[in-house]
Amino acid sequence: MRLSALPATLLLLMSITSSSHAASAALESIVWGKTDAGEEVKLFTLRNANGMEAKITNWGGFITELRVPDKNGKFADVALGFDSLEGYLAKNPFFGCITGRYANRIGNAKFKIDGAEYQVTANSGKHHIHGGKLGFDKKVWAAKELRDSDSVGVELSYTSADGEEGFPGTLKCIVIYTLTKDNGLQIDYKATTDKPTVLNLTNHCYFNLAGEGSGDILGHELTIPTDQITATDDDLITTGEIVSIKGTPLDFTTPHTIGERISADFKPLIQGIGYDHNYVLSGSGMKLAAIVKDPTSGRVMTVRTTEPGVQLYTGNHLNGVKGKSGHIYAKRNGLCLETQHYPDSPNHPNFPSVILRPGETFQSTTIYQFSAE
Repeated sequence: MRLSALPATLLLLMSITSSSHAASAALESIVWGKTDAGEEVKLFTLRNANGMEAKITNWGGFITELRVPDKNGKFADVALGFDSLEGYLAKNPFFGCITGRYANRIGNAKFKIDGAEYQVTANSGKHHIHGGKLGFDKKVWAAKELRDSDSVGVELSYTSADGEEGFPGTLKCIVIYTLTKDNGLQIDYKATTDKPTVLNLTNHCYFNLAGEGSGDILGHELTIPTDQITATDDDLITTGEIVSIKGTPLDFTTPHTIGERISADFKPLIQGIGYDHNYVLSGSGMKLAAIVKDPTSGRVMTVRTTEPGVQLYTGNHLNGVKGKSGHIYAKRNGLCLETQHYPDSPNHPNFPSVILRPGETFQSTTIYQFSAE
């Protein structure tokens, strides 16, 4: 039927409904390019009624842009990254990607499940890090757009074959990014397997609340509500100990700027480099992981998660990466708050288990909530 043939009242109702939906949330997608293998890659733009915007690509699930307002309502992109797909296809510092099958490190790139030993890819010296040479950040994920009355999102799915990077079991994984009406970026993870395996998923976004390309994050004020970390050796491999950091330069139970003690002469602090530590969160269910504030812009990011830990990383190894608009990202120009299970958990039975078995479903949620004050 032609629209002109519809009753005027119905046309008006359709117009109101359409306008209301557009005002509450919007979701657009474009073909962003192709991988070297010729696979089509899409870029999804999520926008809420407040004007906050998140851009996600199904290549590795990268968050390519995150535009949030400051205390004066001025928007800036607070996520480090690249202008085009080519930057994400090339070797990069994991700017905002899905990290798996196992985020963070596995000592000596091996572990046992039920007495059987598995050797996974050693891609950090003799150790494993962030899923291996071709981890989840280097895969094209199937994508589905999600819409409701006040939020928009994209569902990404990928099936990791039995033996991929050495991990056992065919793993079916779903990651959902949702931009909420109250300026939250919610990330939901879900996975099943047909063999016992290990799993640790996170997102590796680098944040600068003053805006990407604006310089270092040393003036950002940080709170992390725990005085415990998992201890590491000189290779940053977890020893299995959970140690107190109360009163030390790693203690953020009360707010401190990141730069205040980053160069302190303190052994667990990586001397001359910066923070790269897993903080042990207490409690079950959804809990506070961190609060970050940029005093100049007034932007605040509150991180909540169902995960038992959060890795604070202060961009220690950024070494002049050319990012968006020609911006050069140097050391400490961004910070990561990677919600996760503890590093090297498969080799430490005293840690919360990362073993996923057939018939079980792994589920996890993290919310990056933005506000201004």
